Amino acid sequence: MPDYDTLPPEGENRPDAEAFGRALGPGIGLNLLVADVEAAARFQAAVLAARVDYWDRDFAVLNAQGAVWMLHSDRSYRDHPLSGIARAAEGRGAGAELRLYGRDPDAAEAAARSLGGVVLAGAANKPHGVREAHILDLEGYCWVPTVPKLPPKRVD
Repeated sequence: MPDYDTLPPEGENRPDAEAFGRALGPGIGLNLLVADVEAAARFQAAVLAARVDYWDRDFAVLNAQGAVWMLHSDRSYRDHPLSGIARAAEGRGAGAELRLYGRDPDAAEAAARSLGGVVLAGAANKPHGVREAHILDLEGYCWVPTVPKLPPKRVD
């Protein structure tokens, strides 16, 4: 598990915005509005085994299991149409599940519990062929680390 207290130095290796934007996709992109970029990045690094490629007080880029997502501070969104909605919402991520395929849900659950995080549902095998846990991050987003469940052992 990554060291929860280890992030790259703030502002180190800031990506060129234009080049970074052109390199994204195809696929779905996640941009999560958060009150505290550093705290959110630390939590997601520890619980989701995410690599924090870059962070500063307003923006972060995280990477795990081949997925890339970004965190933006409320301040960085002050002129964006979502800014007032995000500040007024209770539990910003309410109703959304952010699934990270390939992250061991048992390890993620243990990390979340060790940090005093909220585990809505502990790691469990599901009938749709996966093992998953439901974990709320500091902003109320529900992360669902998911792996394929092991097939039943054959008895010959």
